[in-house]
Amino acid sequence: MVERVTTQTQMRAAQRNLQENMTHLARLQEQASTLKSINRSSDDPTAAAAAMAVRAEMRAVDQYSANADNGNDWLTTIESSLSSVSDIMNRVRDLTVQGANSGSLSATAKEAIAIEVEGLKTDLLSQANTKFLGRSVFAGNSDDATAFTAVTENGLATYPYTGDTTGAGSVERRISATSTVRVDADGGTIFGTANTSVFTLLDNIVDDLRSTDTSVNVRARLRGLDERMAIMTGQHSEIGARQVQMERAQSTLLEKTGTLDAQRSGIEDADLGQVIIDLKLQEVTYQAALAVTARVLQPTLMDFLS
Repeated sequence: MVERVTTQTQMRAAQRNLQENMTHLARLQEQASTLKSINRSSDDPTAAAAAMAVRAEMRAVDQYSANADNGNDWLTTIESSLSSVSDIMNRVRDLTVQGANSGSLSATAKEAIAIEVEGLKTDLLSQANTKFLGRSVFAGNSDDATAFTAVTENGLATYPYTGDTTGAGSVERRISATSTVRVDADGGTIFGTANTSVFTLLDNIVDDLRSTDTSVNVRARLRGLDERMAIMTGQHSEIGARQVQMERAQSTLLEKTGTLDAQRSGIEDADLGQVIIDLKLQEVTYQAALAVTARVLQPTLMDFLS
């Protein structure tokens, strides 16, 4: 059975074809103006889902990069502080060795050494309370403004440690979905706590230098100094290793950012040259469709009468 093709059928078919051509033309014009091949999910649902997945990963990498940058700043601050601490401790040791030569030093010379050691202790305490963005880098997650505070009771100075002593309150930065790096330093281990702190050791050195007892020699403090300096050197090396890890993470994340951006561009961005060619072809197609429709669907007297 042959279906009868009426003028209304032809008009509806022509209108549908023209509308489809116009829709395609409008989509190409939008791509040319936005330089995006996907402007809404309906343009290409599969590509849109892939683009959303890539963008989600890019956001995660951006956050990891920010964490790594912040962590590296923490570690750089600690490394600089520990370098200063090392210089201070080396000077203290030199002065202690000098003060150990009790036979060739006068009381005035020993007092001068004691005064310098006290000044170095003040500098050391300042380094132990180094802060980054208002937080002490040697106190872990502690809310206290300083890691060590000098407290004098009955003429005896103590230096309580206000930071975390369990290691559970360390400050960490996540640099990937599976990796974190500790960015603070264990002030209790580096500087000691209570009677074993380096500050108490320096006070003892000062007391020995000022002692009038001829049997007291500051040389006995050298072993304690060497042990404390060895601990500081070990912790300094650990901080350096963490900083290397953080810098490597920064480099990896930067490279990954570039790779993901290239993936996103390949999915979302339009090839301008190809879009312009397609746009010109579609314009020609649309104009041809208009011309053919105008010639085929000639109005009749009945169209005007209706």
